[in-house]
Amino acid sequence: MLWISGVWGTNIAIASPLESRLANYPQWQNKPPVKAARGDLYYPEWLAGTWDATSTLIEQTAPLAPEIVTPGFEDNQRNIGNPFEFSVRFGKDYFIPEKSLLAKFQSQTPQVVADRVYNGTNIAKAYLGANNVLRVQTDPENPNKQITLLKGDRTLSSQVTARASENLEDNRFIASEVTKQLFRSPDRIYLNEVETTSDYHLVNSQTIKATQITAIYLSPQDPDYFRASDRPVAIYRYQLDLNKHLNK
Repeated sequence: MLWISGVWGTNIAIASPLESRLANYPQWQNKPPVKAARGDLYYPEWLAGTWDATSTLIEQTAPLAPEIVTPGFEDNQRNIGNPFEFSVRFGKDYFIPEKSLLAKFQSQTPQVVADRVYNGTNIAKAYLGANNVLRVQTDPENPNKQITLLKGDRTLSSQVTARASENLEDNRFIASEVTKQLFRSPDRIYLNEVETTSDYHLVNSQTIKATQITAIYLSPQDPDYFRASDRPVAIYRYQLDLNKHLNK
């Protein structure tokens, strides 16, 4: 929340762009206010460490239904209220090699970033089943590019193309990333864009609570693209609980 002085010295609160977006959920008519992704997403110091995460889908909506409904939306209904557990970690050791093309975008001072391979692997195993996930790889020269290799000759390629973040208070951090995804299997190819906007609240040194909203957008290759334009075709809201992993 930003503050400015109004008439007669009155302080007026003005919501930041991402804060305003969260306040308008689920009435989203366009993509988030983000800029082209350069380097990695930097997190506040209080997110550093290894965390036991519990993610619970609270609700899902299909704003353009019944005309446009994404694959898997109906099946995902059964996940509402069912918690998924996995481990995630953040630290200052997961950086781009100095000789990489993106090194110039890296901060000179070590920053807290996500261990994208570790997190991606654990999240994929939790949602898809450990036996279905073969490996998660991140481009060694670009943390924004990642591929998940799945059983049955299936792959999910993703690239973070845009992001924004806001440190609103000492105990609150909002981040939004837009990712292009390509799912490929022997019998189909599916492309889309995914927005993940997360609102983290530090409760204490051992506990973080977050609201995480995922929105799905059609790619230009989709026949319904012009009907949907920049409007999301599916929105999912999760409750994310992070508890500091013992002995970490």
